[in-house]
Parts: sequence; C-alpha cells; structure tokens
Amino acid sequence: MNLEIIHEDNDIILCRKPAGIATQTKRLGQQDMESLLKNYRAKKGETPYIGVVHRLDQPVEGIMVFAKNQKAAAGLSKQIQQRMIGKHYYAMSASMPVEKEGVLENYLVTDKKSNYTSVVDTQIPLPDRRDGRQEARIGNSDIKKAVLEYKVIAQKEGLTLFDILLHTGRQHQIRVQMAHMGCPLVGDEKYGCEEDRYGENGKAVAEVSASGQMDSKTRRGDGKTLLLCSYRLEFVHPTTGKKMDFSIQPKWEIFG
Repeated sequence: MNLEIIHEDNDIILCRKPAGIATQTKRLGQQDMESLLKNYRAKKGETPYIGVVHRLDQPVEGIMVFAKNQKAAAGLSKQIQQRMIGKHYYAMSASMPVEKEGVLENYLVTDKKSNYTSVVDTQIPLPDRRDGRQEARIGNSDIKKAVLEYKVIAQKEGLTLFDILLHTGRQHQIRVQMAHMGCPLVGDEKYGCEEDRYGENGKAVAEVSASGQMDSKTRRGDGKTLLLCSYRLEFVHPTTGKKMDFSIQPKWEIFG
C-alpha cells in the first residue's frame, strides 16, 4: 500500500489513513499505519520511531498525525489529553435529526469482550477529576462522558451529511452517539445501519460536492463502506508552537 503523506517535517508526519487499515494491531501479517510508517522511515535511512498519539477505528478513513520522536509525541499527547486538538468529521446517515445542529452528551460503556460500546441511559452523577474528565464504573466496566457537536450541512435523496466536531475521544463514540440520536451512519453494520435500502443489495446515494451541496443524481454503493471520515485536524506544532490546520476530502464515491 502506498502511503499518502500530507505533511512531514523533522518532528511530525500527517497522512491519510485509508478505510480498512488499523491504526495499530498485534495481528501477525496485518498491515497497520504504525508499521507502514516505520517501514517508510526505515527505507529513508531514518530511525524508524513512530509515536501514535491518537487513533481512528479501522473502518474509518481520515487524516492522522504521528510523532517522529519522543519529545514530539509527548507534546501532541498533552494536547490530546487537554482536548486542544480540533477533530472534525464528515458523517452520512439515512436519517434526519429533529434538530439540525446541536450538542450530544452521553455516558458510554464498552464491553471489552464484544468490543461493543453502549449509551448508559440513566443520568449518573460523575465526580469531576482534576484533569476535567468525568468517569465512573459499573462492575468492571468504565463509564465515560462523551461530547460532540453536530451540524447538518446537506440533505438530499433521504440522506443527511453531518459536520461533526469531536470533544472527547471515546471508543466508537460518533457511531454510537449518532445511532442513539436516531441517525446511524450509512455502512455501519455494528451500530444499526438499515439494511433494506443501504445493505448488501446496494443503496441509493446522492452525490455531494466539495461545497457540501448534493445534486439529484444517485449511484449504487456496495453497502459496506462506513461513511465516516476524519477530514480536518487542528493542533499546535509540538516543537515550533505554530498553529497547524490540515484538511482532506473523503474518498467516498459520493464525493467523486
């Protein structure tokens, strides 16, 4: 697989993670972004260090930043912990929310055996930790507060395109919170994509331009692509202190 490098300097590498490639994996023989980037650096004669400071789910496409040394990794990790990195996503659903924009706040719990995250419906008072995070436990499971902002930016042919700003980085957070709101993402078999129109038999998809405008033309998809993309990252360079802002366009058929 050829890496798509968006930016590289002495301290960081930004690249596009294709859908279907893991950020990290312990499975032998399976490609992941960490090993691909280590090999990339080794071929250039560099020390093959890669600091993984954030992750994207394997089926999710998007822009990612990696550190090339431990100092840069520490600086980026601190920004992640302090929620200083702007993470923007495009998401597509076959449903329309009641409100076209808003903030979703939920408490999530993950079953580690099934790798499935659920919303805890009961409002649980959680103590504020010194770092500002809110966490509790039910049995052996952690409950964590999840927050995101969403805005509808286009709607056509029964499909809705969302722009999402992620405030917390919980496992499968966007997929779970959007499904809980009644807007599961197209192609998300795990969290409730409708199969009658958008499943194995194909789906009607409206084309979307870079401006977010949909036209009336439809295409058929394979029903398997998860339409969620991390399209923009904002952060401060860990060495220079310069504000960095990078964007990509999803490689979805509907953006073609």
